[in-house]
Amino acid sequence: MSDSFEKVIKGYYIDPLIFTHKFVKECDVCVCSGECCYYGVYTDKKEYENILSMKKRIIKSMDDSQTTNVEKWFEEPEEDEDFESGIAVGTELYNGKCVFLDRQGFCTLQKIAMEDKEYKWKYKPLYCILFPLVIYDGAITVDDEHLDRMHYCNKKENQTSTIFEACSEELEFLLGKDGFSELTNYRQEYLKKNSNEVK
Repeated sequence: MSDSFEKVIKGYYIDPLIFTHKFVKECDVCVCSGECCYYGVYTDKKEYENILSMKKRIIKSMDDSQTTNVEKWFEEPEEDEDFESGIAVGTELYNGKCVFLDRQGFCTLQKIAMEDKEYKWKYKPLYCILFPLVIYDGAITVDDEHLDRMHYCNKKENQTSTIFEACSEELEFLLGKDGFSELTNYRQEYLKKNSNEVK
């Protein structure tokens, strides 16, 4: 798939679909209750190990809709070249949602960072941060298969933005300021070049 993409930034191929794919203006947990987390997520092995090293702190902020049994938090590791370590570890589901999602739809990993006055995404797995973006076969693209399962953000009447516009902060987090600036310039070039096709 990635061989068909022309632009590479910070080692990632760029799928121009991120510039045109429609999405909600911004994520709102109060509307969706963290629905994108209902199916769990894959973590890099390093993220998985970091989460386990903080298990006591995480348990402290969990509610009774979550399991404090650490052995039920993760699936078996598997090889995946799209992850930095080459190993992906999926989170398990509990009560029909990711083990780290509380009853209000908030991620416990993000919640504890904010409670401890750390950067909000310090402990959160990259693939959680990026949704509805995904890194697949070395390319930054749209996780359309996952997005299709959503009850709110996949509805045309709610899609008043593009994924690029809605996820600018996430893209800058991934690529850094210089990489995001390069991506922004590429977007302008792409949209200008394809103005007749882009609606």
